[in-house]
Amino acid sequence: MLTKNTTLAIVDDHPIVLEGLQRLLANVSNITISGCFTTGADCMAFLEQHPVDIILLDITLPDVNGIELCKVIKEMSPGTHVLALSNHSERSMILQMIQNGATGYLLKNISAEELIACIREALSGLITFSKAAREIMARPSLGELKDTPQLTKREKEILHLIAEGKTTPDMAAQLNLSPLTIETHRKNLIQKFQVRNVAALIKTATQQGLV
Repeated sequence: MLTKNTTLAIVDDHPIVLEGLQRLLANVSNITISGCFTTGADCMAFLEQHPVDIILLDITLPDVNGIELCKVIKEMSPGTHVLALSNHSERSMILQMIQNGATGYLLKNISAEELIACIREALSGLITFSKAAREIMARPSLGELKDTPQLTKREKEILHLIAEGKTTPDMAAQLNLSPLTIETHRKNLIQKFQVRNVAALIKTATQQGLV
């Protein structure tokens, strides 16, 4: 049980995830959900006026990379515990979140009981991981040991189109996606390869035989 009232905010661009988490946490004693947000900007605007104890933060947001947002949150509110809640299972992304000040990393296949346990651990000052995230940290794949990021099928498509010199509008039209979605994938690729720009992305992907 949590022994004191804990204020909590949720940041995720999927309304169904926000609704599910609200329902899941609604009946947990001593947790008050202060706000739910679909963008990093809305979250930051709220935090400027209403500091919270815990933030459940998705990494993929429409306006900002969650890993960078974590760093900004910690700079503004050092006492806030940030727990990544993501589908991204790359070891490099988990490490980057922790390096940017996150108190833990949880994969979205987490159970309700495990989520509450991780919140409790975070509040006690411990770095916490969901079971699945802990297994990833303990046993990196061969690809991760070689620093080769794991890409989704869509990310591979976009990586190849970037290497071909396609623009965002070109890719959006070819793949029948919105330009914003293309840009989100582009940012995720840059983050996964741990590079600063598209030129470095193409160079690194070429060196690793991915394009």
